[in-house]
Amino acid sequence: MAVGHCRGQLLTVMVLVMQTDAPFWDSLVFDGIEDVNVEAVTAAFGTVEVMARGRAVGAACPDCGRFSDRVHDRYQRRLKDLPLAEQGFVIRLTVQRFICGVADCPCRTFAEPFSRLAAPHARFTTRLNHALEQVGLALAGRAGARLAAQLGFGAGRMTLLRRVMALPDPRFSTPRVLGVDDFAIRRGQTYSTVLTSVEDHRVVDVLPTPQDALTSVAFATALVCRRSARE
Repeated sequence: MAVGHCRGQLLTVMVLVMQTDAPFWDSLVFDGIEDVNVEAVTAAFGTVEVMARGRAVGAACPDCGRFSDRVHDRYQRRLKDLPLAEQGFVIRLTVQRFICGVADCPCRTFAEPFSRLAAPHARFTTRLNHALEQVGLALAGRAGARLAAQLGFGAGRMTLLRRVMALPDPRFSTPRVLGVDDFAIRRGQTYSTVLTSVEDHRVVDVLPTPQDALTSVAFATALVCRRSARE
């Protein structure tokens, strides 16, 4: 327990040091991740922190693939994770940086990888990042940020939008039945054409001019369904 004074008032700060039951925390936090050792667990101010470090004796250089066990230095990463029992959850991970022994390798030093826990240079764990992606895809910015706050994720709207923008574009097969529909950008003056896949109800493309849309897609699909907004 630490005791101090703040603006003349007695302020008591309690930090709970929880028992480090390695099998319990390994199964709870690092399930399926075998290259991490839990050293200590603390709880304070509504946040649970797990102190951990990598257990690897060496790693392969990401550029040349040469194995190295020469340690250059160590540094600490702070990874925000999914909440635990309505408490914030943070992993403080001590990472080793190794020296590549190949003279002509452009990578002089490299960090031990934790690909299943978090991406390189990321501040969120992989599972929290996946949860933010799902919230962002479902609700986008402001609405997603409100839901993330209720879930205890603590992510702003721009964080959610960056997660969505970083996702790869989905891959679709060429539509077999194509719907062609005109719509008015400015009624009576400006029209465009939207192309949709009739079978799986998705937008394929939006064409700026409707005149050549039908002839440009008729040879690419087995069947074309046409509807005009001016009919």
